[in-house]
Amino acid sequence: MKKLFIVLALAGMSLTSMAQEDPTLKYSVATNSFWSNWFIQAGADWQAWYSNEEHGLGLARSPFKKFRSNPGASIAIGKWFTPGLGLRTKLQGIWGKTVTDEDNYGNHNSYWTLNEHVMFNLSNLIYGYNPNRVWNLIPFAGAGISRTMTHNLYAMQLSVGLQSSWRLNKHLNIYLEGGWNRLEGDVDGVDKSNGQRGWDSHDNMFYAELGLNFNLGKATWNKVPDVDAIKALSQSQIDALQKQLDDANAENARLKNMLANQPEAKSIKEYVTTPVSVFFNINKTNIASQKDLVNVRALANYAKDNNSKLLVTGYADSATGTPAINQRLSEGRANTVAEELVKMGVSRDNISTSAKGGVDDLSPVSFNRRATVQVAE
Repeated sequence: MKKLFIVLALAGMSLTSMAQEDPTLKYSVATNSFWSNWFIQAGADWQAWYSNEEHGLGLARSPFKKFRSNPGASIAIGKWFTPGLGLRTKLQGIWGKTVTDEDNYGNHNSYWTLNEHVMFNLSNLIYGYNPNRVWNLIPFAGAGISRTMTHNLYAMQLSVGLQSSWRLNKHLNIYLEGGWNRLEGDVDGVDKSNGQRGWDSHDNMFYAELGLNFNLGKATWNKVPDVDAIKALSQSQIDALQKQLDDANAENARLKNMLANQPEAKSIKEYVTTPVSVFFNINKTNIASQKDLVNVRALANYAKDNNSKLLVTGYADSATGTPAINQRLSEGRANTVAEELVKMGVSRDNISTSAKGGVDDLSPVSFNRRATVQVAE
């Protein structure tokens, strides 16, 4: 018995010394779908049986004694719900022992156990998830049912253990596992507990197992999105919208001021030498507000009454866009206002257009997105 514990302890110490951590690869993860992170395990084990029938007999405790040890096999299927928490259903057997004395004759016991285990990946829980970690330490605990085919009996059981797992590649691991199954006293076909207490009041099976772990489908975990980066992006979008809102408010203030201070009874002739402005939104060639056409219509009526020629000049703001884009915008804005003049009855032959591209003449910047109309000299 002591030899078994010593072997498992030395194995755990050697595995710990082999663990390599790269802190740059650790990150938080998002929960995967139900069909992700499944695995299948298959292994071979060496079992040592300690039954309640040997209580008080003083039998040798070595797990390698022929009367108490036998090889076995196992298969399991499970799923990791997070990098640190998983469930496993494990079927284990085949050749057990009924330990009543040191005479090995006739103590064979064919059996199987079916356990449900909760598994904890301590490496991921303590150090954080790392998809390239070579070694993982995984304790587990659970309960299940056993059956002895030799004696046709069933028994309940509890189990605990520790698994060390090495990553060979994305879908294949090799593992070493040590465990303890504590069973009801008649799983080996005999029950002579006689009311005693202690670890040997039940049948106990200790095992050491070596096997392969096959990861099915998606075996890794997605990184949690960078919330700080998303917040920064959202803030930049908010800032851009705020700038547009500030421009719109400035434009509204300009129009209100123009309407509030417009003289009520003055001759159109007083305005003919002053360009009339029509304003546009950023990167647009359609007129932002139809109110801008009030003075344009007055100037159109003057041109029709006096057969005057009109000059329409388009502009864009140089603070945004490339020179080529600003030139195209200024041309489009001039043509838009010219078409409005035609709708007001001005002959197209009396309208000329020009485009100045991007300028920085006015403040705020939005005032440069305009077209002007004036009587041509």
